[in-house]
Parts: sequence; C-alpha cells; structure tokens
Amino acid sequence: MTSTPIQLAVEACATSHQGLSRHLEGLSDDAARRPSLLPGWTVGHVLTHLARNADGLTRMVLGAGRGEVAAMYPSFEARNADIEAGAGRPATDLLADVRDAGARLDSAFAQAPASAWDGSGLTFFGEILIRDVPARRVHEVEVHRVDLGLGYAFSDWPAALLRTELAAKTAQWASRKPMGFDDLPPAALALAPADRFAWLIGRLEVEGLPHSDLNG
Repeated sequence: MTSTPIQLAVEACATSHQGLSRHLEGLSDDAARRPSLLPGWTVGHVLTHLARNADGLTRMVLGAGRGEVAAMYPSFEARNADIEAGAGRPATDLLADVRDAGARLDSAFAQAPASAWDGSGLTFFGEILIRDVPARRVHEVEVHRVDLGLGYAFSDWPAALLRTELAAKTAQWASRKPMGFDDLPPAALALAPADRFAWLIGRLEVEGLPHSDLNG
C-alpha cells in the first residue's frame, strides 16, 4: 500500500525524534549547562524548548480532533517562562522530558481522526494546517539538533531532507522578493547546499550576503 504524504511526514517525524534521542544518550549535567549555538540559550534551554514545542503541537492536533482551533501556547510570556523554568534541570530530567513529549506527539498523530488533518491550529504567527504539523516538527527537531552544538551539523542531515528543506526555504526567500527577482544571490548559490540552507535560516553569516532569517 502506498503511503500518503501525511503518513510519510509522520514517519519522518518519528525518525527525527529517534535520532535526537540517540544523539543525546549519555548527556552529562555539565554538557546540559553549556552554551548552545543560540545566543543566550544553554543546551538545557534548547532541550526544554523542543519538549514544550512538542507539547504545543500535540495540543493543536488534539484540538483539531475535537473540531477546535487550539492555541499552541497560552501566551508568548508563558512559553518563555516555561523554557527558563526548565532549562536548569538535571540532564536525565531534560532527556526524559524531550523523549516523553516527542512520544506524546507521535501518539497524537497516530490517533488523530481523519477530520483532524483538515483542521488548523493557532501559532504566534497565525493559523497553520494540522497536515503541515509533522513536517514543521521535523524542521524544528533537526534545526535545533544542530543548535545544541553537540557535534551534529546541517551537513549531517539526510540528503533527501536537506533537498526538501532547502527547496522550501529558497521558495520562501523568493516569495518575499519583487516579481522577477526570485534567484538567490550568486554568493548564496556558490555555497554548499548545507551552508546555503544555514544562511537562509540565519544560522550562518556569509561575507557579501545580507543576513537572512527564514526560520519562521
């Protein structure tokens, strides 16, 4: 039986969760306190964010299953407070939180009625389709796995994932330009695909190129 795009995205999300869990095996308390690659955030901040992100997406999926448009977070302030409150926990607690939150989201996907996939959820940037949630979660996990600064890079992504994400961000970049100016700058096209993606989402500064931040 041929898998649907939603099924493939759900499977990709579970694979990303599994890869993150394997990558974090043996994380020490000292490593959890280290600065991440995101300014002002430790590894613990990034891990707590990943857990709360999963919970927020789960909330939207479950809401759609009830025919509701559920908010991902109660408020921006509550989201930030939760991250700050959880960032300093022991590594074992951080890892359990990330693993359990990801499992809850995987379970929500598996149990979602067909009607849920036609529903929407509310993020800080507006409503999103539930059918797009699995792919958004893959992006979130894979990008922040790099942000942890624990030896995983964009060049380590599976080639198919990098192609898909790079194509999506290139199209997003073009959509923000005037008609007829949809080609990336030559300096961006000269970059390796992983570096080009990192530049597009604001994770790499390149001489001769303006700052880009398409991670939303």
